[in-house]
Amino acid sequence: MQHTTFMQHEKKTVRIPKGRVQFMWKCPKCGREFKNTNQNHSCGDKPAGIDEYIAAQPGEIQSILVKVRETIRAAAPDAVEKISWQMPTFWQGENLIHFCAHKKHLGIHPGALDRFPDEITKRLTRYKTSKGAIQFPYDMPVDYELIADITRWRVSAARG
Repeated sequence: MQHTTFMQHEKKTVRIPKGRVQFMWKCPKCGREFKNTNQNHSCGDKPAGIDEYIAAQPGEIQSILVKVRETIRAAAPDAVEKISWQMPTFWQGENLIHFCAHKKHLGIHPGALDRFPDEITKRLTRYKTSKGAIQFPYDMPVDYELIADITRWRVSAARG
């Protein structure tokens, strides 16, 4: 079956097989297309470093990101800071941990959570998690000690 496309201002309607219709929103700034209108995404140039990444975030989020960075730096003093996957990253032979700002939460990406020791896993129950990510909602205090413990565990796991 052939796809048919109709234009509606900044939304694109795409007719797909079996009669379903998918509306695509096009970002006016970068031209990327998304299923959700006003989809939060990074468009434009990638940040050159963590300072630039933090500076590009909303003011009320910047202080949280600065403290997360300081927390991770203290727990992984030998790690190299870089941007990877468009996120601030600490690297020490491998990516140890990434962090990023979202609209409603702070994302921490330390890799596969199923490898974590029980003492850390038990502390994650109050947060939304996926295979390799933890969401710290902005409407709750950020548990910086948990982030430090995760980072210290990642450093020891990376050393083998």
